[in-house]
Amino acid sequence: MKRVYVNEEWCLGCHLCEYNCAFAQTGETDMAKALMGKKIYPNILVESADNINFAVNCRHCDDPLCVKNCIAGALSKGEDGVVVIDRDKCVGCFTCVLSCPYGCIAPTEEGVMHKCQLCISTSEGTPRCVAGCPNGAIVFCEER
Repeated sequence: MKRVYVNEEWCLGCHLCEYNCAFAQTGETDMAKALMGKKIYPNILVESADNINFAVNCRHCDDPLCVKNCIAGALSKGEDGVVVIDRDKCVGCFTCVLSCPYGCIAPTEEGVMHKCQLCISTSEGTPRCVAGCPNGAIVFCEER
């Protein structure tokens, strides 16, 4: 299964992946109009430590603890291997947040959780964080 990976040596820490991710979720065609003055909730986060930039994003685990522990049945893993959230089923209990060993699930202002779903409903095969990375630090490829 293809996953999103980040080459930390190439990541500039520009956070454009975060903006492209948040923009993909809006369904709009103009990024400035969609995001200007709004708090964004990207499904990928760039963190920095010791002058190294790295991304925190869903690993779409082979045996996802978040899916196993979701009390509402809002999380599932499809045949394509992508772990998705049905936000209509999510009750905001934070069990998935506590279960994820990578810290890749977070709440929104509405109280439901969100996470990377590889832009399965908004892209033409390439997640927006990958397509929008100006330095090619984020790649979408088979497991490494």
